[in-house]
Amino acid sequence: MPASRRFPLLLIGAFLALYLVWGSTYLFIRIGVASWPPLLMAGVRFIIAGGLLYGFLRWRGVPAPTWAQWRSAGAIGFLLLSCGNGGVTVAEHAGVASGVAALAIATVPLFTLVFGLLFGQRNSRLEWAGILLGLLGIALLNFGSNLQASPLGAALILFAAASWAFGSVWSKSLPLPAGPMASAAEMLVGGAVLLLGSALSGERMTQMPSAAGWGALAYLVLFGSILAFSAYMYLLKHVRPAAATSYAYVNPAVAVLLGIVFAGEHIGAEECLAMAVIIGAVVLIGLPQWRKAPVRPLQGEICK
Repeated sequence: MPASRRFPLLLIGAFLALYLVWGSTYLFIRIGVASWPPLLMAGVRFIIAGGLLYGFLRWRGVPAPTWAQWRSAGAIGFLLLSCGNGGVTVAEHAGVASGVAALAIATVPLFTLVFGLLFGQRNSRLEWAGILLGLLGIALLNFGSNLQASPLGAALILFAAASWAFGSVWSKSLPLPAGPMASAAEMLVGGAVLLLGSALSGERMTQMPSAAGWGALAYLVLFGSILAFSAYMYLLKHVRPAAATSYAYVNPAVAVLLGIVFAGEHIGAEECLAMAVIIGAVVLIGLPQWRKAPVRPLQGEICK
């Protein structure tokens, strides 16, 4: 009997971890950057999470990556974590609301299809319709007061989504370590680059982080980077890839709701309309995947 039938509660828990935990990371990033320099916080987060995961895997007997695998993981870690997650963290520090940041990152599947063309992939008519609808959603999102108030944040958040998507597509053709070791190596290299960026940009700790700042960092390390990752890997083994990646439909709504309730964020009419359009576009893109045979998952879809 499949594990998904023997352990339905575990399956449900894994989906909840992806929907709620990854949806909540945007709020905890906003809480964290209130007392941490953004690049420093992101770097510390991934160095700790990557170190814990790497140490656990080595303890379990998983072989260390080869030099070629470290180089590949470093390139993907730079794109996904240094540019992708780092861009989100800096954008929220610049004033972009956590819910709007999550909504902008929901455009990753759109960028993924576009960059896939560079690697010889072909898109169906339904997927092209999703891309065009998603571009409309991005335009509506930029009409909202949130991104207009922070042009730098708007540019960073779209750069982050594009970097995450390109790294995800490129990862399929690189010799990465097998399984979770790929994420451990990506987090270690991406975190090191973020710490280097923090030092070169002149970030300084003017005072000790608050209790909320420490709590946000701990949550991002333990829940955002380790627990949710484990849940995602479990789902990839027991459900269709399209179901495992359905977090892209849910995370923006979760992030917007949490931002309104706990951070007093305001989402305007333009941004609400943009959310509906972008989520609709992601659903259009995801529909063909339900009819396709399972494929190797993108390495970049596991490190929120």
